[in-house]
Amino acid sequence: MRAFLCRSPNATTDVAVCSEVCRREWLSESFTGDGHPNWKGSGNESYGPGWSDVRRRALERDDYQCIRCGATTDDIGRNPDVHHIVPVRRFIESDDHTKTDAHFLENVISLCISCHRKADHGKISKQRLRSRIDSESTTLVDE
Repeated sequence: MRAFLCRSPNATTDVAVCSEVCRREWLSESFTGDGHPNWKGSGNESYGPGWSDVRRRALERDDYQCIRCGATTDDIGRNPDVHHIVPVRRFIESDDHTKTDAHFLENVISLCISCHRKADHGKISKQRLRSRIDSESTTLVDE
């Protein structure tokens, strides 16, 4: 674990961090699973069959970059997240679907951590995300 050296200027907790990058890393590590305020329990279960394949295909389709801001794997320090436009939980809650029904290429999109968080919190509309999915396009970044 990283040693936190200085207070983040907009920290709402007692955690001190040395930079914005460090703060983001701390947030990513601290607010997952049962540490996330919206977590509803049940652990980090697998997305089930088909997820790995559709995730790989989405990353390839999106050229391993965030389709919203253009951040690459080098910029992010890892592969972008692959976001379900219609959340897996909606499929689980449906009497007519299973969680694996959520895993189709037109329902997933590659996003950096920041854009993923915005999408999860409704700051990027589902319609805008859907409009960005175009396997024939080579221009996937907002201009």
